Amino acid sequence: GRSRLLWGAARWLWPRGAIGPARRPLSSSSPPLQELFAQGGPLRTFLQRQAGSEAHLKVRRPELAAVIKLLNQKEQELRETEPLLHDENEDLRKLAENEITLCQKEITQLKHQIILLLEAMLFTSEIFDMYQQYAAFKRRHFETLEYFPSEIGGLRHASASIGGSEAYRHMKFEGGVHRVQRVPKTQKQGRIHTSTMTVAILPQPTEINLVINLKDLRIDTKRASGAGGQHVNTTDSAVRIVHLPTSVVSKCQQERSQLKNRELAMTKLRAKLYSMHLEKETNKRQNARKIQIGSKGRSEKIRTYNFPQNRVTDHRISKTLHDLETFMQGDDQLDELVQSLKEYADYESLVEIISQKV
Repeated sequence: GRSRLLWGAARWLWPRGAIGPARRPLSSSSPPLQELFAQGGPLRTFLQRQAGSEAHLKVRRPELAAVIKLLNQKEQELRETEPLLHDENEDLRKLAENEITLCQKEITQLKHQIILLLEAMLFTSEIFDMYQQYAAFKRRHFETLEYFPSEIGGLRHASASIGGSEAYRHMKFEGGVHRVQRVPKTQKQGRIHTSTMTVAILPQPTEINLVINLKDLRIDTKRASGAGGQHVNTTDSAVRIVHLPTSVVSKCQQERSQLKNRELAMTKLRAKLYSMHLEKETNKRQNARKIQIGSKGRSEKIRTYNFPQNRVTDHRISKTLHDLETFMQGDDQLDELVQSLKEYADYESLVEIISQKV
């Protein structure tokens, strides 16, 4: 069986570097906050570019848009207030000093907010690497379907197809919110922050008789666009398919070929529709007794990766493993946790069957 995975930070979804099984550690000598936001630097350039496309950003990443807009306003306010420090009026100078102190404090807080958003993207990239390496460890086929990097590193959004024996049966437990606790990698030192990203697991209906009527589809094409697309071109290669009865949308602009993108978009649409059908049937069976493992949907906070304490804890079965660096390599430790989840889910299913017969 096959399964399809979707990655993304909880608020938006980001990547870093070329795709490959090798890990991509950040330098331990990360720049301080002032240097990170310096004029002409990659982060400042990125923020200016995003602010210039505010309408697009509000749709794709509304919270980031709000923070960037507020940061720009506060920095403008600071620039306008600083000349008053040299005013002849002493009262006005004192008022300006107070305003500048408050403004600088707010600017620092906004910059930290942006760093947290970046941290979520970097963590998403690490999770993507972990699952790619886990697929190799289990000798499963791993095909990247979408991979959207941002200009400053981190994974904005990605999806992949994993094929192999019982792939979905094992991977389905990874769906949900993953939380990371650590000093952000973009800083040398500082307090521990908490960021999140979300994983969605969709079964791939390879042998399921799922009929999709063409008259129920609206297919739109347009040019591939924007940073993050692997190929930005001048042909109408990007494809968007809407399943009218359910309003489910599937999009793809990964390939240069419109035909290939249409094929991939249809594959993703089938997976989404099948997942909806499967969830509906599962909910029917679980109305009497909600199974703990893998039944709370993608909003469930399933796992915490605590780097200062060097541990990973799965909250569904209260299981903690240490040596987080080894766990993130996606081999024995991750497999041990997946097997524990599978065993517990099997146990809960057995209890449910017995309870229905009593």
